[in-house]
Order: sequence, then structure tokens, then C-alpha cells
Amino acid sequence: MFENVDLMTAIITPFDDNGKIDFSALKKLTEHLLATGSKGFVVGGTTGETPTLTEAEKLELYQKFVEIVDGRVPIIAGAGSNNTAQTIDFIKKIGQIQGIDMALVVVPYYNKPDQRGMKAHFETIAKNSSLPIMIYNIPGRTGVLMEKETVVELAKNPNIQGVKQCNTMEDLEYIVEHTPKDFNVYSGEDAQALFAKVIGANGVVSVASHIYGTEISEMYRALDEGNYQIAGKIQRQLTPKMAALFMYPSPSPVKAALNHVGYQVGKCRLPILPLNETEQTKLFKILDL
Repeated sequence: MFENVDLMTAIITPFDDNGKIDFSALKKLTEHLLATGSKGFVVGGTTGETPTLTEAEKLELYQKFVEIVDGRVPIIAGAGSNNTAQTIDFIKKIGQIQGIDMALVVVPYYNKPDQRGMKAHFETIAKNSSLPIMIYNIPGRTGVLMEKETVVELAKNPNIQGVKQCNTMEDLEYIVEHTPKDFNVYSGEDAQALFAKVIGANGVVSVASHIYGTEISEMYRALDEGNYQIAGKIQRQLTPKMAALFMYPSPSPVKAALNHVGYQVGKCRLPILPLNETEQTKLFKILDL
């Protein structure tokens, strides 16, 4: 399903002036991302602001997004929560949307389960899901880390088919080395985009691709052609810009950048505030916008 899908974009959710999802802006942005190298999408992830979307909004977003993409690339839809039963119920609903390829399920936050609890959470969801599951391991947001050994153990489950890993390079290496070849491994860290593919991961689930999709695609193309020095140079040039997109609470920086370059995607929902003038000036200087 994800063969040769190295660049996936964790797409933002555009809002209009009334704070409603702006589907015309979403379509325009999606076409831009496809044209600049995105080979798949995560919709309804952290960058998509799903903590502030109602269930009805998420279902409408996923249905409309499937229609926009129209089968051109794979779609992973955010479905996880810290409530196992609630997650199962929501996956049953999104499983009825034709065109969703996989459900992204975050490691349970706030409850702070141990490794045994995490394993039980994902195994129970996988057993009751018509969609394959991708683990979303992001300790910086959840407050808990799924250990690399737990990821490897869960990879043996036939309905757990991937991980979006946001942690150290060493953990990413271990997961690639110890999981089946058909287990999809993505880094969720833009700065690891080149590293991830070099060590044998599928690639990256990117935020920076909203702005630098062409450059990331060029980097991966250079790597595929054996032009390692060119690929390395592109990554080095992009890394400070990738970091800048997280210098203020995300996804406010990437939304500010998109608005600045002509894709009117609106503001974030509270509690994330839009960047003020000083913050925008600093950001755009680093991004060379």
C-alpha cells in the first residue's frame, strides 16, 4: 500500500473567518501538495488540529478529503484517543468511508499507561478494527514513550501495519531493523527525513512539506539516484527552516507561512493563537519567505 510512498504530508485543517472548516481552501492546498511531491497524507493528526474538532467535523473532513484526493494517493486518518473503547467506536465510523487506507492511533496520553497497557490498548483496537492501524508514538505530546521493543512486538500483529515514530534516531534504527519488511516505518520528525530513508524507513510524515515539498522531493530523488552529497546538502539547508516551523506552538507557524505565500488557510482554533507581527517577521526571515 505504501510502497515508494516516502513523502507524506500531515495536512493542516483550513478554517474560514467564522472558524468553520474551509473545504475550498483544503482542495486548493491539497492540489498544491500533490503537485509539489506529496505521495500520501495524514489527515486529522496533530497538525490537523483534531483535538479541537468535533467528531461530526472529523467525519465530514475525512469524507470530503477522500473526495478531493480521489484515490490518487494513500490516506491515513487520525482516529486515536486515550479511551480504548471510544477509539474502537470512532474507527468503526471512519471505516465506512471508502478511501481511508489506515487509521493513525496515538499512544494513550494523560492516562500514562505502562508498556503492558499500551500493548493491550493497541491489540484490542487492532482486533476490533476493519482498518489497518498505524501507531503514533509521540512522547513529546503524550507524556509517555512507547519503547522500541513494544513497537517491535506490536508489529507482529497483522492488523498493526506501521508506526509514525517521533523520537530518537537510535530508536528509529532499532524499529527498522527488527520489524518485518512490509511494516511501514515513518519518522514524524522533519529533521530526520533524509536519515529515515537512508536507514531503510519508508520516509517522513512531514509538516515542512506544506512549504518545502519540492525541495524534500528533490532530496529524496537525489538519494534514490545515488547523489548523496546533493541530498545531504538539501537536508542541511532545510533543517533550520524545519525547526522554525515549530518555534511557536504548531500548527500556527505553518499556517502563518501558508497564508503569507497565498494559501488562505485561516487561523488555528484556541488554545493555539495566531502569530503576532513580531513572531511572523522572525519566522518569515528564517524561512526566506
